[in-house]
Amino acid sequence: MTANIRKRIEAMSMSATGTIRQAMRSIERGALGVALLIEPRTKHFVGLVTDGDIRRALLKGYGLKSPVTTVQRLVPKTARAGMSLQQVSALFSEPVGVVPLLDEDGRVADLAVFNRRGYIPVAEPSLGEKELLNVLECVLTGWVSSAGKFITRFEEMFAEFCGTRYAIATSNGTTALHLALLALGIGPGDEVIVPTLTFISTASAVSHTGARAVFVDSELETWNIDPNLIEEAITSRTKAIIPVHLYGHPASMSPILDIAARHNLAVIEDAAEAHGACYKGQRVGGIGDMGAFSFYGNKIITTGEGGMVVTNRADLSEKIRLLRNHGMSPEHRYWHLELGYNYRMTNLQAALGVAQLEKVQTLLAKRRRLFEIYNGKLGSIPGVTLPPSAPWADSVCWLYTILIDKTVFGMSRDALMESLREENIETRPMFIPLHLQPLYRDGSSSRSFPNAEMLAHRGLSLPSSANLRVADVERVAEVISYLAKRDQTLEKPGKKAERGRP
Repeated sequence: MTANIRKRIEAMSMSATGTIRQAMRSIERGALGVALLIEPRTKHFVGLVTDGDIRRALLKGYGLKSPVTTVQRLVPKTARAGMSLQQVSALFSEPVGVVPLLDEDGRVADLAVFNRRGYIPVAEPSLGEKELLNVLECVLTGWVSSAGKFITRFEEMFAEFCGTRYAIATSNGTTALHLALLALGIGPGDEVIVPTLTFISTASAVSHTGARAVFVDSELETWNIDPNLIEEAITSRTKAIIPVHLYGHPASMSPILDIAARHNLAVIEDAAEAHGACYKGQRVGGIGDMGAFSFYGNKIITTGEGGMVVTNRADLSEKIRLLRNHGMSPEHRYWHLELGYNYRMTNLQAALGVAQLEKVQTLLAKRRRLFEIYNGKLGSIPGVTLPPSAPWADSVCWLYTILIDKTVFGMSRDALMESLREENIETRPMFIPLHLQPLYRDGSSSRSFPNAEMLAHRGLSLPSSANLRVADVERVAEVISYLAKRDQTLEKPGKKAERGRP
């Protein structure tokens, strides 16, 4: 037995007389979805429990302190060390993904693991025991709505994380942007400058105020809004700029702030995809007048749905809190000072957020490692452009996004996505620029956005979850490398002159 295998088995093992909580911890440490139950005195293997077994037990009403022996589970399949691969493989089935290999004394000597991750998703949340405990506390105490200790705690923690004085939790990232705009008094007749290459929420939040979103093209260093093109889009009606930190890479903030200062414009950072990213050593979100974040399920930290506005200005914080809660006076209940909204976060959501923030540095470190592995594997493939990484930026890998040059790579972006799908690897295209959307097409017909269109045409996002194993990332990269080499040397049957859709 190698040292690595021994450590993995030790991490997954627990006393057969232990509790459900201990089983959850063993499952999390082993990262294979099972805990090995060991007889404490003899060290013999007596069974295993899966994460699914635990979930079903909790739904039946068992508590974390309940004995793990109360969990209903299948009789485990085991094999003897030294059995042939064919014999061991025959033991796997849909519910059986881990088969302990036992020595002559009945102790676990090795593990046979069936790779259940035949399908690798682009994104998935990283949730564990603390998230469950926090949510259980909300349920057991009855604090499940928009009041409770977790909301206050989450706001305080997130403000500290961003280096701002204030943080105001909201129902989602779009409402966070909407509240930020409303707090500035932006409304009908006003204009707000946004990049055309972003998710539609950046512009739709502007539209919901009655103002007009004015689009600006991308620059190629970071794929973010091009500061050199902002001033030509400013008119007497312009009130704010919303730079987006696209896919986790900060926008070039210094020139944007300079332009805003010259023209007396507010700056709202759309940091929905960039939790923890830094511009010249400063966390994004706290650089402009306000920053808006999203905690959707695919984000770096998640509350399922949810958002946050951060700011250093007391007046904006007070205004956002008022508007978030029906415009109701904080001093006089049911006394509504102005038209407001129900944009509040629930205590249940904030409970998840607190647990996520407690491990955010671990989540960011895992994504940095993912970024490094992808770069090392894909960097030498002709026709592949790696994600931007400006020297002044500390990017975070929200979605690892690459560009595919069809003429060099050998197939188009869409053809590569289809080939990866056939290998059970999910990908996503880069956002479609806003000026091409049916909702906004008429307002930008006379202008061109060549960089954004090129990026959107060539860009795709690869699996980027913090839950990914090194083997998963390597598999994705190896498939891309194989496809590149294959299409540069072989013709597909029946398609001699075609290498994917244009």
